[in-house]
Amino acid sequence: MSKDPLLQPYQLKHLTLKNRIMTTSHEPAYPEDGMPKDRYRAYHEERAKAGVALAMTAGSAAVSKDSPPVFNNVLAYKDEVVPWIRNLTDACHGHGCAVMIQLTHLGRRTAWNKGDWLPSVSSSKHREPAHRAFPKLVEDWDITRIISDFADAAERMKAGGMDGIELQVYGHLLDQFWSPLTNDLTGHYGADTLENRMRFPLDVLGAVRKRVGADFIVGFRYTADEAQKGGISAEDGLVISRKLAATGQLDFLNVIRGRIHTDPDMTDVIPVQGMPSAPHLDFAGEVKRATGMPVFHAARIPDVATARHAIQSGQLDMVGMTRAHMADPHIVQKIIEGREHDIRPCVGATYCLDRIYQAGDALCIHNAATGRELSMPHQIDPAKTRRKVVIAGAGPAGLEAARVAAERGHAVVVFEAQPEPGGQIRLTAQSARRREMIGIIDWRMAQCAARDVTFHFNTWAGPEDVRALNPDVVIVATGGLPNIELYETGQEAAHVVSAWDIISGDVKPAGEVLIYDESGDHPGLQAAEVAAAAGARVEVMTPDRTFAPEIMAMNLVPYMRSLQDKDVTFTVTRRLLGVERAGNRLRAQIGTDYSDHSRVQEYDQIVVNYGTMPLDDLYFDLKPHSRNGGAVDHDALIAGQAQALVQNENAGFQLFRIGDAVSARNTHAAIYDALRLMKDI
Repeated sequence: MSKDPLLQPYQLKHLTLKNRIMTTSHEPAYPEDGMPKDRYRAYHEERAKAGVALAMTAGSAAVSKDSPPVFNNVLAYKDEVVPWIRNLTDACHGHGCAVMIQLTHLGRRTAWNKGDWLPSVSSSKHREPAHRAFPKLVEDWDITRIISDFADAAERMKAGGMDGIELQVYGHLLDQFWSPLTNDLTGHYGADTLENRMRFPLDVLGAVRKRVGADFIVGFRYTADEAQKGGISAEDGLVISRKLAATGQLDFLNVIRGRIHTDPDMTDVIPVQGMPSAPHLDFAGEVKRATGMPVFHAARIPDVATARHAIQSGQLDMVGMTRAHMADPHIVQKIIEGREHDIRPCVGATYCLDRIYQAGDALCIHNAATGRELSMPHQIDPAKTRRKVVIAGAGPAGLEAARVAAERGHAVVVFEAQPEPGGQIRLTAQSARRREMIGIIDWRMAQCAARDVTFHFNTWAGPEDVRALNPDVVIVATGGLPNIELYETGQEAAHVVSAWDIISGDVKPAGEVLIYDESGDHPGLQAAEVAAAAGARVEVMTPDRTFAPEIMAMNLVPYMRSLQDKDVTFTVTRRLLGVERAGNRLRAQIGTDYSDHSRVQEYDQIVVNYGTMPLDDLYFDLKPHSRNGGAVDHDALIAGQAQALVQNENAGFQLFRIGDAVSARNTHAAIYDALRLMKDI
């Protein structure tokens, strides 16, 4: 038996959990028509077969029709959900993994123009800033109906074979009742006393318990400290926690600290890269000591050492490593096998959550198999025939191609023009706050080193260098260089520098700086951060109707926090048309897509962020000598079949290009390009 605290079993009521690691409730937005079908099942089953003790599914499953699925939620109010839940639970149970589900009514944290177009309801008359829908103030008949809906949904989950349920009491309707900040009611459920504010969540709990019986596991995931003036304080939260324990109806407490009604507050609850790890762990430990209840918790616990401390110190009974398991679903298996060094790290990029909050599906920035378990492998099978693979470029695309090819058993050689690997990731990591991103590179370099990949750094590979190695496959992953050509002009903007120049430190910020952000992604605001920190007066300008649309909600927060106290302004719907010298300054011609209006303004420095143009000379030099002429069989690629196109039967190698060597996209796209191509090479 292992002595590792994380690998000790835990007895939760009648249920024996085989270790102390769980994935907490989250909605990856994989349901189809509100049902957790095969994609949803495969996602959780991958983690179950690798040893996770408890999968808390959904984030959250909606119990009522007036709680429409803004995150593509599971619809727990439909009877047809039961067989899909059964498929999910059976699959996870087959690997010894317990399965529960989180149930909720979103209250005001939703929109009225989704689902059945019913008005949202809340104990508050105010809209939630993040979702913007003005709610109807809940009536008595709504309360009666919703209590019944919770009980019905819980019964469906029990019928589907779930081991238990968790009721969502932070940011959603149940919490809206018990927070003094979101309760505008009077009377029985009114805001005047804590007992009144807690009555609705406890009425829901009573109805659920009556319906599912005493043996079924039921817990709360709840905010025990809203960390905001006028809200539930830490002291209030401990009182609430004791009251919950005293009901005798709850089997565990899953502790949250903070609010989620705005992007900044949500980012404090679910911290992103550059923020402290496990910021609320000690408070969760206080709740455990105050109540004696089984306590679960998750909030940026990204690595095994932090998780182990949480259990060994006695602060938690079950530790949630949810984003960590999106990066590597095999964490538990690797702990058991003594391969912690092999765990793919969560770098805190929170690409996963930001996609959900932009109505996408959850994807990991550097594990392209997550969410694609039905088509992409987390473990790479060896190839039947060993081949020689030559790769140009050691950025994320090239290193993923090298890793996968090496795991397939191929002989791999990588050329990189720079002295170090990383490409644009290394540039990103120049920012102290985003330094964790280098984990994307470091992990892949370690994987390649373990498989004897040959690297040639400081080597600009020409076509003769590549052909001299007699390769079977050539991968061009040379990335791109900053594009400073203004939109549709056909000419590079004169006298400007790129965002890369500022971030790298190759060019120092001047006094008054225009950041012209045509792409709306990280380099624009990262350059603004550098310039503002150097004391420059900064204007961030975009032709779009919103600035930085590609950065998304939670990753935008650290940028905004760093810029708020500096001389930075944001200008939208303005397009840079041209730049000319004006003495020792630059004169910008500024227009708009909305009219013929234009104006002239002077700056000391103009910085352009407009993506990259492919660095593709090597690809086109090799193309006529390749067997496939550089062509990709898209049907085969999508179907997961090997590339077999032949345009030149006398040529000896296949040629492909991936990542930004094709077109400017993002890190995830580059890694996905490499994985889905190389897994079948």
